[in-house]
Amino acid sequence: MSDSQSSSSAELGSAVAADESVGRTRRSSDSSQIIASPPSRRWRDVFWLAIFLIHLLGFSLILGVLGLNRFEKPDRLNIGNVGNVPSDGDARFTEDYWPLYAVAGGTGTLLGWTWLLFLGSQANHMMKVSVHILTTYLAVISVLCFWGERFFCGVAFAVGAALQFLYVISVIDRLPFTMLVLQKAVKMVWNLPEVTRIAYLFMLVMLLWMVIWSFGAAGVIASSLDDGKGWWLLVVLSVSLFWTGAVLCNTVHVIVSGLVFLVLIHGGRQSLSMPQNSLLKTLRYAVTTSFGSICYGSLFTAAIRTLRWEIRGFRSKIGNNECLLCCVDFNLVETLVRFFNKYAYVQIAVYGKSFNHSARDAWELFQSTGVESLVAYDCSGAVLLMGTILGGLVAGTCSGVWAWFKYNDKVVMVGSTSMLMGMVLVGVAMAVVESAVTSIYICFAEDPQLIHRWDAEFFNQLSEMLHQRLQHRSARVTEVLTHNRFDGRIQNTFSI
Repeated sequence: MSDSQSSSSAELGSAVAADESVGRTRRSSDSSQIIASPPSRRWRDVFWLAIFLIHLLGFSLILGVLGLNRFEKPDRLNIGNVGNVPSDGDARFTEDYWPLYAVAGGTGTLLGWTWLLFLGSQANHMMKVSVHILTTYLAVISVLCFWGERFFCGVAFAVGAALQFLYVISVIDRLPFTMLVLQKAVKMVWNLPEVTRIAYLFMLVMLLWMVIWSFGAAGVIASSLDDGKGWWLLVVLSVSLFWTGAVLCNTVHVIVSGLVFLVLIHGGRQSLSMPQNSLLKTLRYAVTTSFGSICYGSLFTAAIRTLRWEIRGFRSKIGNNECLLCCVDFNLVETLVRFFNKYAYVQIAVYGKSFNHSARDAWELFQSTGVESLVAYDCSGAVLLMGTILGGLVAGTCSGVWAWFKYNDKVVMVGSTSMLMGMVLVGVAMAVVESAVTSIYICFAEDPQLIHRWDAEFFNQLSEMLHQRLQHRSARVTEVLTHNRFDGRIQNTFSI
């Protein structure tokens, strides 16, 4: 019986290997076709492009009205007569809170530019510091909130510190491989100086939008609305800022991914087959035909990806506890990841597909080649997110401390929204490295020889880790099948 099972397993393994070799050959020919004739571009996800532009225009008008209503006069447009209107002596204006947001925007921009400036020399140290210091920073802010009698904020930051600590502990064994991948991604980006210039440009664009956004947010905080209505209005404005920031970050993602993919396919930046003005072409595609797909994906990918990281981190520590595994085994999240994942942006940049089509093709590519097990083991996205959160916390702290001394009753509103501003600005800088990571995995799945030609040692390390992960997954599947077969035998015995 065991001989027949081993022979059938060998036949199945050879068939899978043959299918993978055929798939890799087909993908290699597709890559060659990209070099010979780039795919034609059509406008994709136009509906979401229209929704985003309408949202941008509508919120620009709303932000202008909200900020102008409290600018130099208590109620210039007569829209703030809700609740108790303070007396003229206690009235606050938009210009009272606007400088606080200027501090947040300046701090976030400085941190993002510093990250890009030290990208080649100190990037790995900065990422390690982000991983280890974030828990401490959250705990310190929690203590300060409790000391300032902000009980809810203290509990929120304490829970955040605990979750961050548990997540780092759960993935501590993955960090060496994660740092290796990030190091190679930084090496790739550092050899493309035009990429950092694109990031600087988009940070300036984001900063200009924040000037408008903070003008309206400052008007809301200075208004005579009660705290409940003011908070709801700030939440709506924050969702708008988050979407806009995600769109700009993912636009950088598409531009960098397209350029990195071309460099790997053509064998180097100085290759004779490298297309002329490749950066300008990827930039044009990102802000025209593919911009609708970017707007669409930016609504969902961040939240789904963060939830998936937390679930996988806890599952890795649960082990064989089937009861707890059932509690955190959210198949819905895995299904959503198939249609909303960051690797779709590489497919958008290279092939010009719609977002859902790109996400599905990227996930099927990983599934068919086994690279999905390598991607699931890597925590580079989470490490970069920790750096983004840390940057946002620093920006929020700077504005919050100033607000503490000037307007103690509004410190939470100013601090939380300033934190979001800092996260968005630092996230634009982090998107450069994350784009290189996603491009490396897509190229490794499409044609491993692309990575081998670029860095043979890194290719060997990736191949070895992929082999280990596939063996681990195979052992896990065998254990589950054996356990199910044993349970089936026990049920048959009881039935007899």
